[in-house]
Amino acid sequence: MHDPFEESLRDLLKAPSSDHDDDATLGRVLKTANRQVGAGDLFGLMGHWLEAMMIALNNGSPHLAPVSRRNAPDRSADKAD
Repeated sequence: MHDPFEESLRDLLKAPSSDHDDDATLGRVLKTANRQVGAGDLFGLMGHWLEAMMIALNNGSPHLAPVSRRNAPDRSADKAD
């Protein structure tokens, strides 16, 4: 699996140190790493939230029952004696 972040780090390590600014390079690397970690945490949070919602719906569904506001008909009149 090709990882562009890992590839850029390898290129930075192979490049001679005289043609780039170490502080700027470190800043770019840390910014990219922070962005990737933040995105992973965000997707993880959304996954846990979705899982919690599905558990809540699953546990709450047996408690739902149809409700009728009409009066129940008198069934004794329909019975044969």
